[in-house]
Amino acid sequence: MLPPRTDSAKSRWAWFARRLGAVLGVVAVGLVGWMWWASVLPGSYSAIDMGVPDFGGGPGAETPGAAHGHVSASGTRTAASGPAADETSVSDLTADPDRPADVHVELIARAERVTLPGGAPFDGFTLNGSTPGPTIRATEGQLVEVVLRNEDVPAGVTAHWHGVDVPNAMDGVAGVTQDAVMPGQTFTYRFVAEQVGTFWYHAHQASHPQVVGGLFGALIFGPTPQTDAAAAAAGNPPVLDVVAAIHTYPGGARTINGAIGDSHQEAAPGDSVRVRLINTDSTPTSAWVSGSSFRVLAVDGHDLVGPTAVADQSVQITAGGRADLEVRVPAGGAVRVQVPGASLVIGPHGAHVDQTSAPRDPLDLLSYGEPAPTAFDSDAPDRRFTYDIGRLPGFLDGRPGYWWTINGGLGAGVPMYMVDEGDVVVMTISNSSGEAHPMHLHGHHLLVLTRDGVPSSGSPWWVDSLDVAHGESFEVAFIADNPGVWMDHCHNLPHAAEGLMTHVAYNGVTTPFRLGRDTGNDPE
Repeated sequence: MLPPRTDSAKSRWAWFARRLGAVLGVVAVGLVGWMWWASVLPGSYSAIDMGVPDFGGGPGAETPGAAHGHVSASGTRTAASGPAADETSVSDLTADPDRPADVHVELIARAERVTLPGGAPFDGFTLNGSTPGPTIRATEGQLVEVVLRNEDVPAGVTAHWHGVDVPNAMDGVAGVTQDAVMPGQTFTYRFVAEQVGTFWYHAHQASHPQVVGGLFGALIFGPTPQTDAAAAAAGNPPVLDVVAAIHTYPGGARTINGAIGDSHQEAAPGDSVRVRLINTDSTPTSAWVSGSSFRVLAVDGHDLVGPTAVADQSVQITAGGRADLEVRVPAGGAVRVQVPGASLVIGPHGAHVDQTSAPRDPLDLLSYGEPAPTAFDSDAPDRRFTYDIGRLPGFLDGRPGYWWTINGGLGAGVPMYMVDEGDVVVMTISNSSGEAHPMHLHGHHLLVLTRDGVPSSGSPWWVDSLDVAHGESFEVAFIADNPGVWMDHCHNLPHAAEGLMTHVAYNGVTTPFRLGRDTGNDPE
């Protein structure tokens, strides 16, 4: 169609502008529609399909997709049809099935109306009728067996053993390592307590509402009696051991071990007390001590080397993270371990110590303690990865929004970090997203090498949960010594559901489990 005949050039240009605007509008609508369509996930898909393989400069890049199904270069989703003869299913990665259990625990998950002492009732969840659930304790080397029964939690449940490097089949991630345990069903977890330290367990099916609502508990692995005897012979006195699980329930009630406000732990003057702080919330917190100096004995289940006395500083504990503090009860007084909104008073009955505000300065774990050798050389890694956290508008499974990205990718466009067993891996995690993110890799511990280019100069700082602030960059290393398909995600659990989740996958390992709206599996 030609423009109307007119003596006005202005009118002709207006006509062309209208037609051009209409064409561009159609193109824009088409582009948005294509982006929406491309983001919609199938009703059932494998976690292995959710990512573009990144081999970090190591073997495998020359034969992408040989062991796994992935999103192809054309955008078509593919999936492995099943394990080949040279592949391993995550279901086969278990502890010795013939070994009897040393510790047996049964957990019954219920959805019910919960009322904390002194708090308002809310619709939440319990384990064996309480929240937090029971503290599970084992000794190094023991085989732990936990039978999880879902009585009536409609969405299903699982149990993830946060910070414990369990065999992959026991990791408790719905749709990746198992199916969700639906009402009336049970699932048995079996793993050996090969680590010593402070850990915790929590739901990893519909994890954000279930963890906030109460499906979590402490998990403590102690040393063997021989190790305790050696410590006593070396002049290290036994200590009182206290768990302090920090949690904010629906309605904003901040608690320690389910107690709102202040709680009390009986201890005698002169007692040395190990306080195991566990941050079960989705946001970082800080802890500080009044009435005594303290030492940081361990972080994320790893003892620190050469911890020294700390005063007038706070300890930062990221979401999912743990810190073990040693305090000594003073003569005629008590010690108060504080977090924002709650505190634990340790001392004789009736002893008191005033609350204090948080110290201005946080303790810097990058330089705390004494250096010590590590078991591997991170200067010559087998693979190097980048994990750049950003934020972009777009579609995530058909939903428009402003989503978190990994290396600029969203949904199936995030990297899938591919490793071989025995690899030494160095990963650079950087954050330009505008918010802090507590990053958590399942099945492994990370050694912090540098922060913003500054090398670690204190005790080896091992973490499974690492707080990465906006503008920060960490270089971390780990040994790929636990085959499987492992989630690597933000432990601000809503963030994981909003795009900040991927996997570290071992070449040759597959999973028979499925994710998607038709499967009933929803790990985040």
